[in-house]
Amino acid sequence: MESNPDVDLDPNKDDLPLRANTNHMLVRHYVLDLTVHFQRKVIGGSIVLFLEPAIGSCKQGEPGSVSNTEAQNISQVTSKHDVSSPITPEPDELISPEEPSRLSGGNYVSDVFWGDDSEEFTLVLDCCDLMVSKVEELDVTTVSNLKKLDVDHRYANVDHPTSSLVQRLVSMPSVCWRSQHELYLQCSRSPAVLNAQPLRFHVDQWSLQVRKEGVCSPHDFPSAVRIWYETKPTGGSVRWTKDQDSRCCVYTMGSPINNRALFPCQEPPVAMSTWQACVRAPCDYTVLMSGENEAFSKPAETGFLQWDYYVTMPMPASTFTIAVGQWLEAGVNVPNFEVEKTDETCVKVPSLSLDSADQQYVCSHVDYPCRFMLSAARTQTVIPHRVFAPPCHLQKAKDMVLPLLPLCMTAAHSLLGVHPFSRLDVLIVPSGFSSLGMASPHIMFLSQSVLTGERNLCGARVCHEIAHSWFGLAIGARDWTEEWISEGFATYLEDAFWNHVQKFGCREAEEQRQLKALLRWRRLSDELQNSEVELQVLRPNKENTGEVSESGASLVKHALNPEKTFMQVHYLKGYFLLKFLADQVGEEKFLHFFKVFVGKFHGQLILSQDFLQMLLDTFPAMSSRGIRLETIFSDWLDTPEMPEWLRDSCSEWLRTPAVQEVREELSPEQLVLLLEFLLEEPKLSLSTLRLLQATYNLQAQDAEVKHRWCELAVKHKHTAAYRDVELFLIQDQAMGVYLYGELMVQEDARQQAFARRCLSFIKDDMDQSARSVVEEMIL
Repeated sequence: MESNPDVDLDPNKDDLPLRANTNHMLVRHYVLDLTVHFQRKVIGGSIVLFLEPAIGSCKQGEPGSVSNTEAQNISQVTSKHDVSSPITPEPDELISPEEPSRLSGGNYVSDVFWGDDSEEFTLVLDCCDLMVSKVEELDVTTVSNLKKLDVDHRYANVDHPTSSLVQRLVSMPSVCWRSQHELYLQCSRSPAVLNAQPLRFHVDQWSLQVRKEGVCSPHDFPSAVRIWYETKPTGGSVRWTKDQDSRCCVYTMGSPINNRALFPCQEPPVAMSTWQACVRAPCDYTVLMSGENEAFSKPAETGFLQWDYYVTMPMPASTFTIAVGQWLEAGVNVPNFEVEKTDETCVKVPSLSLDSADQQYVCSHVDYPCRFMLSAARTQTVIPHRVFAPPCHLQKAKDMVLPLLPLCMTAAHSLLGVHPFSRLDVLIVPSGFSSLGMASPHIMFLSQSVLTGERNLCGARVCHEIAHSWFGLAIGARDWTEEWISEGFATYLEDAFWNHVQKFGCREAEEQRQLKALLRWRRLSDELQNSEVELQVLRPNKENTGEVSESGASLVKHALNPEKTFMQVHYLKGYFLLKFLADQVGEEKFLHFFKVFVGKFHGQLILSQDFLQMLLDTFPAMSSRGIRLETIFSDWLDTPEMPEWLRDSCSEWLRTPAVQEVREELSPEQLVLLLEFLLEEPKLSLSTLRLLQATYNLQAQDAEVKHRWCELAVKHKHTAAYRDVELFLIQDQAMGVYLYGELMVQEDARQQAFARRCLSFIKDDMDQSARSVVEEMIL
């Protein structure tokens, strides 16, 4: 992250700005009250932010109390009304989110009158493609139950009674989480402060900025703020599309801009917060979210149902996930017991008693109801889970995914211990989803591509996404450019989990690891030869990793580069770094170290050196072999080159029995390797291709195999297999992007026309990033 991002972006660069001034103010809790409108393709309503000045933020009159965040001279807000005479409600009237027509105007201030040299404190939130209509300060003193909290007047502040009460609310101990959430909900419904004008706000390309007249310090800024807004149909955080049965749906798609086009928020990972949400959707729709409760619908207004979700574990706003569609439940698996969090009265905070088995876990995170401290959670090998899918994939999901989940969960628990999250929903997402899977707290998205062929691809992908519960979610990267902390770890653990599921012996497990390593090495080699050098570095900010500006704002390097979305260098090179480290200490000891590391760092954000230094301290013999923190940075993380160890190891993997075997009954991984070997051949006869297809029934294999088969068909212009290529491009969009490039690079007019025709069939349903990459290739 660059040191001074508070300047206008160069439009020719591909860095993503994180504008929120988290060093001045932090959002501790969000309450969302939203309605999904499918006809208009918008989500509208309100979000309430409960704020707390950041530790070290200056009080009024002290140096640094004025925000230095520069407002960009780009406005995305339009209105039917002149903002000089806005349409606003009566001060005490709470407008329901079902009345968007009454939310025009507000106290929006244009670029001309906003001014970036104001002495007033500015709350800066990450925001993009949102229609913000009003921002108001809430009068939480009207919530009688809230006043009862401060009986000892510990937080009393005559000048700012609302701030005092909110400070007490956000400081409630985790054992009172249920009471706390009820109070959050009551406060979110409070009226605006009586006789007060709405807060002034300004929207530019990447942020929402809010001020209160005369307030020059975060300590004097309102602590409970409600924002009325609507998303835009073209907003980049959610995808309005149709499922495989041509029924409307919408879901968060893992966009590079994360959730800032879904709700105004603080995007930097350090802004850890809890949330609760009320979402209304038409009666025939199901709302799935990354909430820890299994929500049940209840009637709302005519034609709508309401779904309520919440989380008690503070997480970055980027982990918030929603999917609304006419999904059907393929099956449900609820173990014999569930782990209940403590919910006691708030008169006295009980201490948690730990038995000897707890000693591996020392909670160093902020206070929340942590599962790692619960005895029942430690023995819960399988957490409750459900599987959802569109009707056409319901049976496949039931046959393929549902039986795998308890096996993969058990394997993960055996290696890493306590499941960080209490339940899991799995959704088969629409065909335009640009990845094989995506993990969020309590919910997992899977591509339909994992439902075909043998169970290997599906099982490995489920293991990968489950691994993210520990690395990526319970433990996250403090700097988003260090993606390898999430993806490299999940790729490495995917193999460990899947080998455990398949009950391989030591020899067979090692052969499988070497086979997988060879396939990944070939993929990484190809990517390093055909991508921008800058995108190949795992720690692009080097010694500046984790640094931010004075306000807390920063830039994520190359995050908006569409090519980066489909690169796997963070997965593959990160995986090989972990494999290299495992070879130094032994696989068994290395996996045990993972469990110890999780016990120490769960619920926290880390940088690369946190993991690496603890590993070096645990295994000091590594230093005697020249493996030090500086050499790991220089050999693996800070340069684009292929490390020497990796170049030497590939020759060993080529000699493994699994690679040497030539037989008809190949495993999917061996079949992929065979096809990759054949792709290196300059010429294959038509009879060879026909025999290959007939022998291995390639069109019925999993998506990894089909991908290589389609590459062979394109390379050798095997027209009889073009139907297989067409189906792959349509049905396996998560993997088909670069196949368009293969069709174009041949410079064959028929193949190029074929590529354009396939794109025309699906472009309206494609992920926007994937569509941009493909259109650049073929148009």
